[in-house]
Amino acid sequence: MTTNDDEQRLKIMMRSSQSDLQTRPRAQVLIIGAGINGIATFRDLALQGVDVAIVDRGDYVSGASSASSHMIHGGIRYLENGEFRLVRESVAERNSLIKIAPHYVKPLKTTVPIFSTFSGVLSAPLRFLTHRQGKPQERGALLIKLGLSLYDSFSRDGGSVPRHEFRGAKASLAQLPALNPDLKYTATYFDASMHDPERLALDVLRDGLAAGPHARAANYVEAIATDAAGVRLRDTVTGEEFAVEASVVVNASGPWTDLTNRSLGQPSAFMGGTKGSHIVLDNPELLAATGGREIFFEHSDGRIVLIYPLKGRVMVGTTDLEHDMTKPIRCTEDEVDYFFELIAHVFPGVPVDRSQIVFRFAGVRPLPRHDDEAPGFVSRDYRIESRPLGDGPTTVLSLVGGKWTTFRALAEHLSNDVLALLGMRRVVSTEGVPIGGGRDYPVTDAARRVWLATHGDEVGAARAAQLLERYGSRAADVIEFLVDAPDAPLENNADYSRREIEYLARTESVVHLVDVLLRRTSMAFVGGLSLALLNELADLVAPVLEWDAGRKASEVALAGEVLRDAHGVELAPRTAMAG
Repeated sequence: MTTNDDEQRLKIMMRSSQSDLQTRPRAQVLIIGAGINGIATFRDLALQGVDVAIVDRGDYVSGASSASSHMIHGGIRYLENGEFRLVRESVAERNSLIKIAPHYVKPLKTTVPIFSTFSGVLSAPLRFLTHRQGKPQERGALLIKLGLSLYDSFSRDGGSVPRHEFRGAKASLAQLPALNPDLKYTATYFDASMHDPERLALDVLRDGLAAGPHARAANYVEAIATDAAGVRLRDTVTGEEFAVEASVVVNASGPWTDLTNRSLGQPSAFMGGTKGSHIVLDNPELLAATGGREIFFEHSDGRIVLIYPLKGRVMVGTTDLEHDMTKPIRCTEDEVDYFFELIAHVFPGVPVDRSQIVFRFAGVRPLPRHDDEAPGFVSRDYRIESRPLGDGPTTVLSLVGGKWTTFRALAEHLSNDVLALLGMRRVVSTEGVPIGGGRDYPVTDAARRVWLATHGDEVGAARAAQLLERYGSRAADVIEFLVDAPDAPLENNADYSRREIEYLARTESVVHLVDVLLRRTSMAFVGGLSLALLNELADLVAPVLEWDAGRKASEVALAGEVLRDAHGVELAPRTAMAG
């Protein structure tokens, strides 16, 4: 049976909510925006003992952070921008995340197909000096070789990842026979994959909440104004409004930073984000053609694009387009055509069509305003802008830029600025501190066998391995919950069980049904959704969240609308099994 300690552990994610903010409407720090950078800053400050609260107008990690390319990378192309500090920090953080979050971040073999030897040699110095794109020109082998050699010098960290390798056409096609036979070389190097970005962010959030009751978090709460009582917040579900007073307000709302500042009465023009879209294909032939590695290359228009095997599917991205943040962010049909063109360029013998798209998504990178600078050359580095909030003593720190790879280092930097404003000293660094289910994660084959033997008795070794992959070492808590009462696989998706869905609803701040589909599980990403599955999930979530029949029906309808409008998913009317 579940003990009191177990109950407390289950409540870690549920403890903090809108009611906690209303009951105690004062914090030293209020963070607006619960993407990965806001969440990481929340964790860092919570570990320092700071009274910190974080809110987001949507679900946790539902904005720009939910639209990543699922990579933790050093940014080899940033070398051409001259951003050596960012590359050095990025590769250090990449190597660190492989160690402190090994359940979600793993080395990723990446191959670059190359179709010329000297292309770009003359134009590259001009791009480096001016950051103007000019006429698109593909980088040739010489430039890529120089770049990878420099990248290796940043990346080694005692051999965390191997050095790059160059191969000629014959050897390249022997390894990857579906590649375009017109290629001249391939270059292969290692970065890192992040197979569950949203779950990694939830682990970071959980670590912050576990620091104690001084750390509070609430999703679906938006900042709408300021008044004499502080920052005015609104519950986006109930419409209820209340105020929270803080000494420091951190605006970590990513590409919406300027809009948030406007709501706070502090208009700014910091941001100039660009839209990046992706599609996910269920195409076994394309999956086999990748050979289990990411294909990363420059298309003829100068954009960096990728073809990436992930969860038995193939993700293709990304674009780099200007976007108006007052408009919906969607992957367009023109972008889909673009993706199909690039697939045909790299794997000309592999047919693809729209019927194979199981999911599509788009987001806007939180880049700084760049005026006439080409999008591909806009800095991916970050900076922090400080302004007073009105005439009072509160300071607003606006985060401009930032990316997934550097979230821990960025959070430490931002937290140091906050601590200075509060007159506090750092008491602990997050460097090298395991994240969530990465703590005590079995990284060797021997340790994995021991873990599975220890935890697989009641659920079976295969199920224990599946849960370990899904939750890291936190799978032990999940298994303990699963076996505490009768359980069974979902009728419409046997990869998940009834008790597992109940566990997620109980412990991970689920507010809407779509939260389960998009961010607590991979169900939407891999495809195979059906109306029957949504109804089954709603039946399981409803008792936990106390939904009545009307709310349950509206949640199913809302989920279907979001999936269709934002992700191009048309629900199958009959039962469907996920792969």
